[in-house]
Amino acid sequence: MSHSLLRVLAPAVFSLAVAIPAAAQPPSGVMSDLLADVKEAKGKIVGLAKAMPEAAWEWRPGPGVRSTKEVLVHLTGDNYFIPVGAGSTAPAETGIGAEYKTVAAFEKRTRTRDQVLAELETSFVFLEQQMTATTEAKLATPSKWPNTSTRQLWIAATTHLHEHLGQLIAYARSNKVVPPWSK
Repeated sequence: MSHSLLRVLAPAVFSLAVAIPAAAQPPSGVMSDLLADVKEAKGKIVGLAKAMPEAAWEWRPGPGVRSTKEVLVHLTGDNYFIPVGAGSTAPAETGIGAEYKTVAAFEKRTRTRDQVLAELETSFVFLEQQMTATTEAKLATPSKWPNTSTRQLWIAATTHLHEHLGQLIAYARSNKVVPPWSK
């Protein structure tokens, strides 16, 4: 490339780079790592949910313990609620706000298997979008939850998914369903 062409293009490239907002940049650092982990957990949770037959969705290991379906609905609700703690607004149709009672009301709604699967996948899209929009600078800011930074909140979101993934694996195995990634 000639020096004269470089002198013409350099200011244009620089102005374009400066014009791109930070939120449009892909996440880096801890957010990139957490987002990759969430995407992996999502693939396993959704894959396992689809692999489990209808009868296994109503199964629960004992009285007073969530059924498979209830665990999936709980994950869906928290995929909206946790970002609310980071300052996001959940979609109006969820009815989820800043108080946990809104999640409890969301979880009590009657749904078919197909509706649960669709809502679960949509909730993961929302969670990933909110995490992607979080800048490194925002990680140190307080969340809406007492004594919790935004960083701690996103770490909690990720560990929460893995907690329930383990639960769903145990439920699947108890119902003689082999997780799809184990075949």
